Amino acid sequence: MVTITQFVYIKEGKEDIFQQFESMVLPLIPRYNGKLLLRLRTGPEQLIEGELDAPYEVHLVSFESEADLEAYMADQIREQYLYLKEDSVLKVMTVKQP
Repeated sequence: MVTITQFVYIKEGKEDIFQQFESMVLPLIPRYNGKLLLRLRTGPEQLIEGELDAPYEVHLVSFESEADLEAYMADQIREQYLYLKEDSVLKVMTVKQP
């Protein structure tokens, strides 16, 4: 099992574009033996302490294998909509646990 935690930071005013991307790619996860375990939206008011800004969203996703994760990342539908991600996402911090 492979688990991915992502802290997603969005460009200001690009939230709708990011939501378009998510609506197209998140439904693909189960096709690749994956599960969306958590999708949490945060904001500055939830930040108690730390050196980082609060992310727009936190995602926790698992896949049965590394090969499943790689297949999801290479999905043609997902790749077709990557331009939306590139237009809307400022940065993503990813933590991967094998």
